[in-house]
Amino acid sequence: MAETKVKGAQKASNSTKKTSAPKAAAKGTATETVKQPDPVLPIANGEAAAATGAPKATTPAQPEFPKETYLRWYEQMQLMRKFEEKAGQLYGQQKIKGFCHLYIGQEACVAGAVSALTKDDKWITAYRDHAHPLALGTSPNAIMAELYAKATGCSKGKGGSMHMFDKEVNFIGGHGIVGAQVPMGAGIAFAEKYNKTGNLCICYMGDGAVRQGALHEAFNMAMLWKLPVIFVVENNGYAMGTSVQRTSNVTELYTMGESYDMPAEPVNAMSVEDVHNAVARAAERARAGEGPTFLEFKTYRYKGHSMSDPAKYRTKEELEDYRSRDAIEAVRHTILTHNMASEEDLAAIDEKIKAQVLESVEFAENSPFPTADELYKDVYVQQDYPYIHD
Repeated sequence: MAETKVKGAQKASNSTKKTSAPKAAAKGTATETVKQPDPVLPIANGEAAAATGAPKATTPAQPEFPKETYLRWYEQMQLMRKFEEKAGQLYGQQKIKGFCHLYIGQEACVAGAVSALTKDDKWITAYRDHAHPLALGTSPNAIMAELYAKATGCSKGKGGSMHMFDKEVNFIGGHGIVGAQVPMGAGIAFAEKYNKTGNLCICYMGDGAVRQGALHEAFNMAMLWKLPVIFVVENNGYAMGTSVQRTSNVTELYTMGESYDMPAEPVNAMSVEDVHNAVARAAERARAGEGPTFLEFKTYRYKGHSMSDPAKYRTKEELEDYRSRDAIEAVRHTILTHNMASEEDLAAIDEKIKAQVLESVEFAENSPFPTADELYKDVYVQQDYPYIHD
C-alpha cells in the first residue's frame, strides 16, 4: 500500500505496515501475495484526505473487462444514483417518512461485488440498503413502494427504508441495529456450508459497526469453522458523523482481521474494477473451503448519514475532491474513451433509467397501504398460531 499523508490526521498510512493478503489469490498460488491497490483514505478531522495515486474520474484506464460488463455497471450504478436522488426529493416532500439513509457515492461497492458473485450467493447489510436489492434485480417499483410504506413494497410496507428484504434475489435484508447483521451473515454462511451448496454470504457493515462486540465473536467463529463469508466494511470515513480517526485507535480497519488470522485487504471502492477483483479473490477462497475474508471498502457518501444530517463535519473542498473520483463518471469515461458505446447510447440508458424511476414513483403513489389485519401476519411461521388475538 502506498504511503500517503493526510492533512490534519492523527495517523498516516504506513507503507511498511503488515497486510493480511488473501492466502489463495489465484489457483495454484496458495502463498502468493496480492498487490494492494492505492485506496482512497478515510477522512481525518473534516479535511480532504486525497490518496496518492487515487484515480480521478477523468483518468483514462486500459479496460480490464468486456464492454458488456462496463455497460452493465454503468446502468446499475446510474439506477442506484437516480433512484436515490428521487427518494431524497420525495423525502423532502414528505412522501417518504421515517429514517432514510442514501447510498449516493458508494454505488461501486455493490455493482463490483454483484458482478463478482453468483445469483445464488446470499447478501446481507445494514440499514443503508436501497442500492443492494436494486443491483440484485429487485423491481424499483417494489423498493419505492416500500419507502412509501405501501402493501406492494418488497417488505409489504412493514419495513420501510431500513428493512428491505427480497428472498427472490437472495437479499436477506437491511438491518437497523448497528452490527446485528454481522453474526447473522456468519450464520447464513454456516447454513450454506452445512448444506454443501457451494454458495457464500457477503455481509456488509459500516465503519461504525466494527466497534460492536458481536463482530469479534462472529469473526472468531467464522475463522474457527472456515465459513464461506465475505465481511465488508464500507468505510466512508464518518460512521454517523464522527471521523474514524476520532473514534478508533485502529484507523486501517482491515488490519482488525489479523487478530483472527483472517485474510484482509483495503480496497479503493471508488473503483468498480477494484471492488470486483477483491470480491472475486475472496469468493474463490470461500468456495475453496478456506474461510472468510475481511475487505475494507474505502469509499465516500456525498450525502449526510441520513436525510436529517446536514453533514457540517466536512468541508465543501473535501466533498468535491471525492466527487472528482466518482465511480459512475469513471466508468462512463472508460466506455467513451475506448469506444464501447457512444454518448447517444449512454443517453438512451439514462432515459430508460429515468422512466424506470418515474414509473416506480407512480406505482408507489397508486398502491394501497397495508390493511389492519397485516399486523398479525408474518409474525409466526405457523399460520394458525393459537395465541394471536384480534
